[in-house]
Parts: sequence; structure tokens; C-alpha cells
Amino acid sequence: MSVLAQAGGRWRSAAARAVIPCLWRGKYFCSGKEPVENNPVTPMLRHLLYKIKSTGPITVAEYMKEVLTNPAKGYYVYRDMLGEQGDFITSPEISQIFGELLGVWFISEWMASGKSAAFQLVELGPGRGTLTGDILRVFSQLGSVLKNCDMSIHLVEVSQKLSEIQALTLTEEKFPLERSAGSPVYMKGITKSGIPVSWYRDLQDVPKDSTADEAAPRQQRLEEAVLGYSFYLAHEFFDVLPVHKFQKTPQGWREVFIDIDPQVSDKLRFVLAPCATPAEVFIQHDETRDHVEVCPEAGVIIQELAQRIALTGGAALIADYGHDGTKTDTFRGFCGHKLHDVLIAPGTADLTADVDFSYLRRMAQGRVASLGPIKQQTFLKNMGIDVRLKVLLDKSAEPSLRQQLLQGYDMLMNPKKMGERFNFFALLPQERLHGRSHQMNARQSEPSPSPVAGFSELAWQ
Repeated sequence: MSVLAQAGGRWRSAAARAVIPCLWRGKYFCSGKEPVENNPVTPMLRHLLYKIKSTGPITVAEYMKEVLTNPAKGYYVYRDMLGEQGDFITSPEISQIFGELLGVWFISEWMASGKSAAFQLVELGPGRGTLTGDILRVFSQLGSVLKNCDMSIHLVEVSQKLSEIQALTLTEEKFPLERSAGSPVYMKGITKSGIPVSWYRDLQDVPKDSTADEAAPRQQRLEEAVLGYSFYLAHEFFDVLPVHKFQKTPQGWREVFIDIDPQVSDKLRFVLAPCATPAEVFIQHDETRDHVEVCPEAGVIIQELAQRIALTGGAALIADYGHDGTKTDTFRGFCGHKLHDVLIAPGTADLTADVDFSYLRRMAQGRVASLGPIKQQTFLKNMGIDVRLKVLLDKSAEPSLRQQLLQGYDMLMNPKKMGERFNFFALLPQERLHGRSHQMNARQSEPSPSPVAGFSELAWQ
């Protein structure tokens, strides 16, 4: 976003809101160089203009939440934005190898953690279902390894449109779906390989293990949870969660808000808050950057994942745009595979901000071990992408298919494309990396934990 680069929540106190009309005018950033005629008044823009006129400037986090997930007009709610005809394309849509290697990763972790009799795979923001579909294909191909394991799939998805596409991808309409709009489990089905799959709007509604009764009240499910394994996957999920943006000023940290441009009645602009705001508590005391983005919602989800993994075992694998606490202004929009001014025609473009993995690590609060972030290029190479590519090329006689495989590999691995832009990050039980000495007899020798695939070279036990 050029706006803040050049210049250097939802929560807001009543006092701050009260002074907005008279104190916000002195410092502001224009929303970019787009001419007024290129800024159509979309239904979302009309909604935001009314909202700001009613309550005052809104945080960037509130803006993102409204634009992306508003139940009536949200960008994600009623459209398919993926693929060549959409606004962006993801790794699973580029190459089947990506999902296959992630499937191998989960099997590797399942084996390393003791080959439990049951596990559930939970994906946050599963797109079109392509990634889960590729993972399930690997599970089927390695059926001899998993033959005695009871598996289930759980998808956390807020988009009605995408959930329908996911269902079609995974079930191919071989089995009828069960629908219950008012239930935490709003849709159920059976995948084409015979594995139960359920849809939820919130991670907290997903049972902590595969033996829990989904129909029971949430508190009862938590009380009845027994040790089991859940593996969590979040690919390009955290980068669209709402961020609060802060700018360092001579007066201290000031949060960036979004207001109406006083010179153009239907145009938005960035402004600095006149005083401290509650979300400032998320900024580290020793922060050295002059501009930071924090995502409290990501922190809540990481804490939930950490609590679950510490309680029942399993692991979480997160893949996303991101950095380790080094970047500043990363808030941007995408429309038609091109960068898009984040304040122009809201509701018609995707909004995203790079994930701060150092923040995710802090939010885990030591309950679980964390690995990464490491570059996608390194992770996939450790997972054996070169070997898998050679196998597929050897099996492919069609020149166009071979070309497609090579182009997909280049997109995933090239440092100038996705190879270094995407990172992998994992959460695992502490004992997975540090041994199980607290569970062992003192006369037994402490085991040597096996390496974690992807973060070191893949090694089958």
C-alpha cells in the first residue's frame, strides 16, 4: 500500500470516539493516485460511508472484516475468487504436487506421534477443497499404512459459495449432503473415498478429537473430550484475518483509521488516531519498527490451536505469506491477479496482509513447540518435491502435461515467484521435539525424537 509506505479495531474507547469529528482532520493520508472516476460506488462502499458517518472513522481491522466477511456484501461470502478467472490463484491450484507433499507431511507426523487409532484433519479456509482433495488422494494411495486408522475431515469455512464448491470437489455428489443451517455443523457429507466430512463456521465448534459427539452442546463436548489426534492445516488463511495498523509518531504510537475524504464525499482515506487506542496493547515494548501490523484474531486462533495440541496431541501446519517480525506496511489488495488500491471499490477485491510469524510464536505462549518459519522452497525440497516431479514426468507421455508440471514446479519453487514469498510454520506438542521423559520410567533411556519432515529432510521411521 503506497499510502503509508510513503508516509513513513474494532476496539475503540468511548472517549476516543467522542473526539473523532474535531481532531482527526490534521493528519491524514490520501488513498492513492486513482482518479475519482475509477472509484465506483459499490454496495460495500455505500455501507462503509454510512457506517463512518454514523460512528466515526473505523480501524483497518474493522474495514477488512466488513469488506471480506460481511454477511450481506462480503467479498468472500458469495463468490468464487480463486483461479485464473478470479482475483488470485493458490499453490494447490497450481500443482497437485503441493497437496500431495502436505498429505505425506501429515502421515509422517501421525507415524512419528505413535500411529493413533483415529485422527481428524481440520483445514481452516479450505478454498475450493483442492488441497484437501489432494491430501485425501495420498491417504488413499497409502491405504496400507492407514488401513486401521479411523479418519474424519473437518472444514472451517464462512463462505457459502466456497463450501458448495468444496462439497462438489470432495464428494463428487456420490453421497447426499446433510444440511443444518442453524447448527454449528452446518453441512455433513461423505468424501468419494468414504471419509466423513463436516463443515463449520468457527474453529471452536470443531470437536477436539474424532470421538466427540458433534451434536452435543459445546461445553459438553469439551468436558467429554478424550485423548486423540487432530491435525490442523491453514494455507493462505491467516493473511486475510483483520490487522490493526500503527504508525510511530513524535507523540508515540498512533493507530491508522479509515475515514471519508472531506474533499470527495464518496472516497475513503487513511487518518491517524489523535490519541492512543486499546489495540496498542498488542505492540511489543521493544518494537524497533516505525510501522507495525498486529492481528489479535490470529492470536486467538493460535492460542486455541496450542491449547488443543497440548491437550490431545497432533500438530498444526501453517503456510502463508509472511515474515518473522521484520516487515512494516504489507496491507494490499488483489483484483484480477493485479495489485489493487485497498480503498478503491471495496468488496470487489481481496485484501491481505503478511503474517507476522514472530507474533504467532509469542501467542503460542510456550504451550507447544514451534518450528519455522522456513521458505516454501526449502520445505518442499525437504519433502522430496524433486523426486515426486521426476516420477510424474516419467509417467507423462503428453507434452502439454509435462509442460504443465514443469511450470507448476517453477511457480512453487522459484525464489522470484512463490519459493521465497511463502513460509511454512508448525506447532507441535513439546514432547514431540524434546522427548517424552515426563511419561517414562526413570530406568528407561529417553527416546530421541525423530526429525520433523519438511523442516528437515523427510525420513520415514
